[in-house]
Amino acid sequence: MLNALEVVTTVVVGVMVGVEFSVAFVMNPILNALPEDSRQLGHAHGGRMLGAVMPFWYIGSLVLVGAWAVAGWHHHGAGLVVTAGALLAVSVVMSLLLLVPINNRNKTWTPENRPEDWQEQLNRWERGHYVRVAVIIGAFALLVAALT
Repeated sequence: MLNALEVVTTVVVGVMVGVEFSVAFVMNPILNALPEDSRQLGHAHGGRMLGAVMPFWYIGSLVLVGAWAVAGWHHHGAGLVVTAGALLAVSVVMSLLLLVPINNRNKTWTPENRPEDWQEQLNRWERGHYVRVAVIIGAFALLVAALT
């Protein structure tokens, strides 16, 4: 049973890392190359789509890692799993404090109602997102290391 939990957790976190990496290094550069209105509308749409699913994915990943840490407490790699859980908790706190407030504003913007500093706000979100991606990559790497 522990092996199945380890595999499911690693896959769920790994896919989340892949999506967030893709947002940072594929989707955002594509959207940022579009004309101003299209860029802003694309970011708003992405914020609505991913903003609806990511809270469940982040919290679900954290719960799975917590379950793995408890179930595998006396097994090899438990410290790595706990550290990965701490990193995922940091990513959730970062999201709630830094990224979600910007995303909640961004997903309601249109070319007609966006604030004058919308680009600066999106740039701030992207910088925070890069840090969050680094944090969750670290968590994923620790989970993979715990499997060996």
